[in-house]
Amino acid sequence: VQLVESGGGLVQPGGSLRLSCAASGFTFSAYAMNWYRQAPGKEREWVAVIGRVGGSTTNYADAVKGRFTISRDNAKNTVFLQINSLKPEDTAVYYCYVPRLGTWGQGTQVTVSS
Repeated sequence: VQLVESGGGLVQPGGSLRLSCAASGFTFSAYAMNWYRQAPGKEREWVAVIGRVGGSTTNYADAVKGRFTISRDNAKNTVFLQINSLKPEDTAVYYCYVPRLGTWGQGTQVTVSS
């Protein structure tokens, strides 16, 4: 079981990024997928979840609702996180996570700074 995040980087406030998490080693479509983030000096926090199969069920943390969009492509075994209107407080390492497997990716750094 492996999760590999990508797409992070340095972006100015108000900018956008699209994070990806490529999954392998399990039946991707059968599992709900989550994004978490961990800012410097803070605990890891949940960001968003998308349901299994069609991914019609999504939910977001209040801090990101309306700015972040989670989606999935089961044909490519990939989950995405579109992050818009970035704020400095969004600076963190972003991780994807499969709760039923207890598997984390290595994370991708997002830095929001002018």
